Amino acid sequence: MNKNIFILIFLWSVFSLKAQEKVVRLSLEEAISFAIENSFNTKVARKDKQAAEEKVWETTTIGLPQIDFAVAYQQFIKQPVSLLPAAAFDNTLSTIQTVEQYFNLQANNTPSPPEGFIPVVFGTKQNANATFTLTQLLFDGSYLVGLQASKTFLKISEQAEVKTELVTREAVINAYGNVLVAENSEAILEKNISILEKNYSDAKKIFENGLNEEEDVEQLEITLGSVKNQYNNVKRLKDIAYQMLNLALGNPIDTKLILTDSLDSLVDNNINFELVTSDFNFNNHIDFKIAENDRESKRLMLKLEKSKYLPTLNAFINYGAQAFNDSFTFFDSDQRWFQQSLFGVNLNVPIFSSFGRRAKTNQAKINLEIADLQLEETKKRLNLQVRKAKSDYQLSIENYQTNKKNVALSERIEKKQRLKFFEGISSSFDLLQAQNQLYTQQQNYLQSMLDVIAKKAALENALNIPIKKQ
Repeated sequence: MNKNIFILIFLWSVFSLKAQEKVVRLSLEEAISFAIENSFNTKVARKDKQAAEEKVWETTTIGLPQIDFAVAYQQFIKQPVSLLPAAAFDNTLSTIQTVEQYFNLQANNTPSPPEGFIPVVFGTKQNANATFTLTQLLFDGSYLVGLQASKTFLKISEQAEVKTELVTREAVINAYGNVLVAENSEAILEKNISILEKNYSDAKKIFENGLNEEEDVEQLEITLGSVKNQYNNVKRLKDIAYQMLNLALGNPIDTKLILTDSLDSLVDNNINFELVTSDFNFNNHIDFKIAENDRESKRLMLKLEKSKYLPTLNAFINYGAQAFNDSFTFFDSDQRWFQQSLFGVNLNVPIFSSFGRRAKTNQAKINLEIADLQLEETKKRLNLQVRKAKSDYQLSIENYQTNKKNVALSERIEKKQRLKFFEGISSSFDLLQAQNQLYTQQQNYLQSMLDVIAKKAALENALNIPIKKQ
């Protein structure tokens, strides 16, 4: 029996591990769509939008009827005594004796009250009341402004969500490209190591036969060790690049990913000279819309401060009942409850605040002027940003095309120097120079491929090109 239970637990553990090792296959477009739905930043942006929607309703309810219910219970541990003029009562001997007895008991045999006054206890030791109150705001200028401001706040949250999606797209493109560059760099270094190992082995045999110098072998050994270190570093960076991509996607960082797009295909798809010549309208840019709404919020704040000079008017009506007794009998059927009801209107007129309201209004005016300046700065910044993004994108394409040619030339030069070296025509120094030039051009080529992808993503954001949602 125990053996069967152990087998079942083992099988369950194996299947659980298999489920955790789920592999996700993604193209770049699929990765962007996935991140927009699942990344941490977009989830936060959606939560902010939901909070803004609730804020709009919260503000709206201020002007709607409010109903409150209150219940109170009191019990006097020692009831308060009041002194009434004795002339108001029939001051007979029996009454005086009763009062003196009461006073002596309550005051713990303290002296009698002043002549001409009688101590009296009003009310009962216990009382309870329950009240319903309905209030309604009739007029408040700040409420109307607050309602407008809450809607503007909602609009800003919606625009922030769009901005977050655009930033997420760019982040995923860069992270996806970094993974592909790391994989290609690893493959190139593997090829270089394979060639270097063969060169080193051949050079060592030639040296053993006395046909070259030991320095040539040592030079190749140094180069091989250096390239192997680069290879190990690239493997570590590749793991980090995958984790960074998972983070951008909103996945657990150890999720297994298979990228279905190649670096070459992405570069080909991201070369688009029409973007360089496209027109730009800053009025449609999300950053300009956010700046406009920020300016609108400052205008409403000024309006809010001005509204505080106006009176406020509220109305209320309540209904309640009270019960009194010397013992707790409020739930008994014969307990008597006394009903009450009240209607009223409150008018509050601000008159003088020692110029505090004026100071707040002036602050709001200054903030509005600042928002106007920031809006103008946003126009100029966006236009300049597009020009720079176009220039950077065009340069990245030119560098890619140049580096593509350079890496092919460097491969031919390195191959020729390698043949000359083993034929004894050139030195190991010449071969080292050719190899270093090749390795540098290979890395420049990979970086230029990544730049084309990244600069196009930056230009699309600068032009505010919308995301294609699948």
